[in-house]
Amino acid sequence: MKERSIYCMNSISETGLAHFRSGYSIIDDPSGAAGFLVRSADLHEAVFPEELRAIARAGAGVNNIPIDRCSEEGIVVFNTPGANANSVKELTIAGLLLASRDLIGGAAWVREHAGEEDIAKLAEKAKKAYAGHEISGRTLGVVGLGAIGVLVANAALALGMKVYGFDPYLSVRSAWNLSPLVQHAESLDALLAVSDFLTIHVPATKDTKGMIGKDAIAHLKDGAVILNFARDTLVDEDALAEALKSGAVKSYVTDFATPKSTLMPNTIVLPHLGASTEEAEENCAVMAVEEMQDYLDNGNITHSVNFPDVHAGILQSEARVAILHRNIPNIISQISSFFGTNAINIDNMANKSRGAYAYTLLDIDHKMPSDTKQRLKAIEGVLRVRTL
Repeated sequence: MKERSIYCMNSISETGLAHFRSGYSIIDDPSGAAGFLVRSADLHEAVFPEELRAIARAGAGVNNIPIDRCSEEGIVVFNTPGANANSVKELTIAGLLLASRDLIGGAAWVREHAGEEDIAKLAEKAKKAYAGHEISGRTLGVVGLGAIGVLVANAALALGMKVYGFDPYLSVRSAWNLSPLVQHAESLDALLAVSDFLTIHVPATKDTKGMIGKDAIAHLKDGAVILNFARDTLVDEDALAEALKSGAVKSYVTDFATPKSTLMPNTIVLPHLGASTEEAEENCAVMAVEEMQDYLDNGNITHSVNFPDVHAGILQSEARVAILHRNIPNIISQISSFFGTNAINIDNMANKSRGAYAYTLLDIDHKMPSDTKQRLKAIEGVLRVRTL
């Protein structure tokens, strides 16, 4: 197999990097790299080398990557959905407890009185100011039942909570993993109306931006707690600030420090700790490396955010041709015609589309003409051609 160079835009777990086969090397200069591994580095202004074939984000969110530009340049962008799910689930449960019991206030009081001889006696009087309530028996509304939402819902049930879920795009995999005791909400408004706690676990898109805004808060159960461990843009911070001030929302727990959230009353703001565990970083790195390596070596795509998933197994044929192209009429027939005109037999062919883009993977039973890539690239709508 070919030797390949990988550039790490951020510090990537050594456990993950160890999953690269022999022949892969980690380089310090992005020029000449076949793949980029990234966590939080902003790539929107980055200049991509001509050799770059793939970018793998060791995490779920890809806001830091110029997806449209990558698609047009034939660069496949991967993410690692679910790899940090348990880590975010545990932090969400911690957020539930922090919002219910004033542990932060109590711990701050103790530190304030550290070393005082009668601190135990003083604590007995002071603790009334930090009294809270149990989460058992209260209702948690979960918006988004993907990998994280399902884990949060199931964990909350185990802690004695009543759980309602809302996800109009619930996948079969999530449905299998979700406890049957989670009650289904017919609409977001119906979920909001019964929630003592509301937790959001949906991706940040144009459609979800500000989804928890003035209208949603108006439907929310009075005095509810909102937890946001997904993305800051999901919440309209101006509307939330007003609701916190009036008491319509009791408190807001978020993993995203913004200029507005840090100044709001009754908030617990964390510095984006959702995936900040050794286990999550390792899981994300391993998945990112395996996805990238399988694509570069075999042409298989798994968990891409800009091209469809296509699998043809391990490369065993004489040659494999991978074509990233636009999803337009007649392009498949033109690709097939090229092989027929050149009397080249296609052993296996897989094609899938995703929105405006598509991917075709072909196994060929003998060596390809030396100008294969150039001639296929000349077909209108073809973005990139690789021969493996």
